[in-house]
Amino acid sequence: MSIFKPFKGFRPKIENVNKVASRPYDVLNSEEARAEVEGNPYSFLHVVKPEIDLPEGIDTHSQEVYDKAKSNLQKLIDDGMFMQDEKPMFYVYAQTMFGKTQYGLVGGSGTEDYANGIIKKHELTRPDKEEDRMNHVRSTNVNAEPVFFTYRDNAKIDEIVNRVITNDPVYDFTSEDAVGHHFWLIDVDEDIQNIEKIFANEVTYQYVADGHHRTAAAGLVGTERRKNNPSHNGTEEYNFFMAVNFPASQLRIIDYNRVVKDLNGLSKDEFIAKISESFDVEEKGTDEYKPNAIRNFSMYLEGKWYSLTAKAGTFNDSEPVEALDVTILTKQVLEPHLNIVDLRRDTRIEFVGGIRGLEELKRRVDNGEMKVAFALHPVSMDQLMDIADNDLIMPPKVTWFEPKLRSGLVFHDLD
Repeated sequence: MSIFKPFKGFRPKIENVNKVASRPYDVLNSEEARAEVEGNPYSFLHVVKPEIDLPEGIDTHSQEVYDKAKSNLQKLIDDGMFMQDEKPMFYVYAQTMFGKTQYGLVGGSGTEDYANGIIKKHELTRPDKEEDRMNHVRSTNVNAEPVFFTYRDNAKIDEIVNRVITNDPVYDFTSEDAVGHHFWLIDVDEDIQNIEKIFANEVTYQYVADGHHRTAAAGLVGTERRKNNPSHNGTEEYNFFMAVNFPASQLRIIDYNRVVKDLNGLSKDEFIAKISESFDVEEKGTDEYKPNAIRNFSMYLEGKWYSLTAKAGTFNDSEPVEALDVTILTKQVLEPHLNIVDLRRDTRIEFVGGIRGLEELKRRVDNGEMKVAFALHPVSMDQLMDIADNDLIMPPKVTWFEPKLRSGLVFHDLD
């Protein structure tokens, strides 16, 4: 079963939360981050993207950058922007987007659980990105940003959360992207003990939804510190890392789409003829067409939208990864007809989060940047957990979760 512990969080004082809370480090580049913090020295971006306070062009993986993260964090603390809670507790972090609210529990997941497979992943990680996040943790000595986890629904946890949120939140604000952020403390000892027991006895697995590299980094730093501490006893804070755990039924995965620069030497008619061997192809005209179910795809090519429905025999429902729509598209279109065999390295293909809408696909084809676009039906949470339960890995760029977690609402000190 799962480790999930309370911790003594560092949080912004209520009057500071709007100045501090920021978008996470991996959703904007350095240039965008510099623009976003202009006039605001208290944004948490100064901690999670500290290169913005150093000369442009600096190597973002240099020790100077990680040292700047440490000094920027200390300055925020010294300036009185943060306070530390007096006792270990859990927190509820809720987000409202498009009229729907999801309620997550903030706590400390176990680094040991990542090592032994209790924390389930569905994506491959890259060593260079793991090392980057490890260096950030090593230098700052904190988990600055939470990872985004999910678990199979549990009625006992729901009962505690539903009772807590009847109180007024300590933070309640709407960010510039129109997402509502709401934050409560779970400081009643009985509730704290019960949550920890429920995870230990009833929550079999925790699943990484978003933040695979931060999760891997936290696990590796924990292992590193255990090895280097001759007095290690398992209760040290470095044995845990900050996660927000949402019940699976509350989450929605958004589609992750593809755009390709050329047709691999084929004309439009030749390309459609080839994919018609695997799909029922129906022209939809100039009106946007969105996939209406799994096995159905949308294609935009030379000013027209098409519906592509996979024919029987083009997928294998008995194999979780083979049954994914992204696998069908890869094996029936990208590899055989467009000669795109390495999704991670081929520069002819790019990926567009569904949050940008079909109009982004149309725009990139119409302006000549890309030749063809494919929109996919979103993966389900059941598919994600089924793949993770079987210790399988999804293809690249399959899941897109919204809304993103805000950074700076709480962080976890490893001492």
